[in-house]
Amino acid sequence: MAEWRCVWGHKNKDLKFMKDYQPYNEEVKQLRVLLHGPAGAGKSSFINSVDSALQGRVTDRALADNTIAGKTRKHRTYQFNKGGPGTFYPFVFTDLMGLEKGTKKGVCVEDIKQAMKGHIKDGYEINPCSQISEDNQNYNKDPTLNDQVHVLVCVIAATTENILDDESVIKMREVRLAARDLEIPQVAILTKIDEACPEVKADIKNVYKSKYLKTLVDDLSAKLGFTPTCIFPVKNYRSEIKTNDEVDTLILRALNKIINSGEESTACRPTNC
Repeated sequence: MAEWRCVWGHKNKDLKFMKDYQPYNEEVKQLRVLLHGPAGAGKSSFINSVDSALQGRVTDRALADNTIAGKTRKHRTYQFNKGGPGTFYPFVFTDLMGLEKGTKKGVCVEDIKQAMKGHIKDGYEINPCSQISEDNQNYNKDPTLNDQVHVLVCVIAATTENILDDESVIKMREVRLAARDLEIPQVAILTKIDEACPEVKADIKNVYKSKYLKTLVDDLSAKLGFTPTCIFPVKNYRSEIKTNDEVDTLILRALNKIINSGEESTACRPTNC
């Protein structure tokens, strides 16, 4: 099968883009990216993988300090070191507890909506049984443009996308519609592609030759409303001790799309919304 998308050869170009990037809107000090999706999809692993691709070495910060039994506990934001002491890339990733089936499991959809608006402070302990209240000490009553989310990223595992239950799909579509109403652009990340497809496990460069993954991307597009060009298959770093150029290429290509999507939302966004 011919490749249905071409990404190879972009790693150095994407790395240079990240190193040179500065938000167009001077009011935006750091582009804010919010990750959401089903529990266990690999949100924290994706943050670590982005960090690894940028640093040129495998890191595990997000998994080490904010998860118990593979589940994220708190609303937590991560910066990415740019090389020198105290220097960071002008974008941050915020991690949330995953969505789960059931009314008292996983993050509340209303908490995701509040996070998008910038109303939740870092360190908030997510309560699956109830949404954050305005009198909570971690409720931000007056969010600035820097507190608000500029890009929403939905993370879904390729191993489970085809068995997403109807309740999870309803919750995820509700989040997407809320982001649309806030004019927040959206990107989807399809993780665990090596576990889902034997061809990709044998050679990561087969990702865009895989009929199975192409079908998953098309199904995900139909089910949740993402355009196929906004869905990016990636392999997260898990047990590796060194980075890999092909793995980095997929991660950095997705990151490039995330950053450029954020620019579309912040370049002409009003201060108060």
